[in-house]
Amino acid sequence: MPRALADPSAPKRRRRSRAAARAEIVTAAEAFLRERPFRDLSVEEVMGRTSLSRSSFYVYFRDRHDLLLQVVQQIGDELFEMAERWLSGSGDPDDDIRRALTGVVDVYAAHGPVMRAIADGAAVDPEVEAVYTALIQRFIDATSEHVREELAAGRAAPVADAEDCSFALVWMTERYLSLSLGTMPQRVSHDTAVRSLHEIWLRALYASA
Repeated sequence: MPRALADPSAPKRRRRSRAAARAEIVTAAEAFLRERPFRDLSVEEVMGRTSLSRSSFYVYFRDRHDLLLQVVQQIGDELFEMAERWLSGSGDPDDDIRRALTGVVDVYAAHGPVMRAIADGAAVDPEVEAVYTALIQRFIDATSEHVREELAAGRAAPVADAEDCSFALVWMTERYLSLSLGTMPQRVSHDTAVRSLHEIWLRALYASA
């Protein structure tokens, strides 16, 4: 029996690119974490929010921790891009810090509940802790390097230990933003968050320079 010819008028199924499929899964994971804690996250729950089959998850990710790594990296890259306004700024500490923190607060305002869910997950899951701690350490390393540059240039106030000071400032900022913008409704306004953090960073690093 001859094979039926394909109907040329029938719409062709569009093949999704690998990048588009991964992005859809990451978006679904973010949406989940806005509503529920990481401990409840499962492949079934995430893929149920996509147009993809459950089995296709493993084409793009090893497991849910691998997926979380992608979520953290994506938001982390957004945060680091904003932080670069100070790390590679104009040399005007007041303006550079304000612009950097405005951008960081923007990112937290958009992703705060997701970051809060990841931070809470880090307290009970060693793999989540490793991913999240690596993200924070990235900011500590970049901050301490820039503090040393500012000290060498004579712009920053003397500090006992640039790395430890950076450790304190970065973790303080993470906790403040997580607790202030990681809940719905958010505890403070965008402008209040920027103003408070700007005062702390400027006084800690430049007030007596």
